[in-house]
Amino acid sequence: MRPFFSKAAVLARPISAVAAALVCSVAFASLPVGSPAPDFTTQAALGGKVFSFSLAEALRKGPVVLYFYPKSFTAGCTVEAHDFAEAAPRFHALGASVLGISHDDIRTQQEFSVRECRNKFPVAADADAAIIHQYDAGMAILNDTADRISYVIAPDGKVLYVYSSLNPDHHVENTLKALADWKRRAGVAR
Repeated sequence: MRPFFSKAAVLARPISAVAAALVCSVAFASLPVGSPAPDFTTQAALGGKVFSFSLAEALRKGPVVLYFYPKSFTAGCTVEAHDFAEAAPRFHALGASVLGISHDDIRTQQEFSVRECRNKFPVAADADAAIIHQYDAGMAILNDTADRISYVIAPDGKVLYVYSSLNPDHHVENTLKALADWKRRAGVAR
């Protein structure tokens, strides 16, 4: 099998597919493990209802899995939302909450929270991309569009774990493992 970017492969693919692959394959560096997670408050939706999400308030209750994704209702983002919704009871059992964030507006997030997140966890609107930039989660070329990056943030506000991959398949399992490992190391009983 030829590498995706071999000359023959590039010539055989439509230019738009190659351009999309280039845009999606390069991301800014994410925040490093151990760094303080930037605090924020933003509009979010859960079950179609809008509320104000505060990271500081959520961390008072336990760790937070903060996952950035490129665009609501796209194929990979829908798969990822379904995976997080299905795993919601496992996150709760570990004392963690989940929040998805994209560059979409709050109206889009209201619908996405019902249809794809299945009323299991909230998604936040970052229409001005301020949070995306705070977390170094923007794509290199489309800076205001989030790359697919998952953070696990400890109750003390420090980044415990970072996973970055445009493939949505391993974000849930990796963040669950990071939470379980943290609880075991910290001796956190729940």
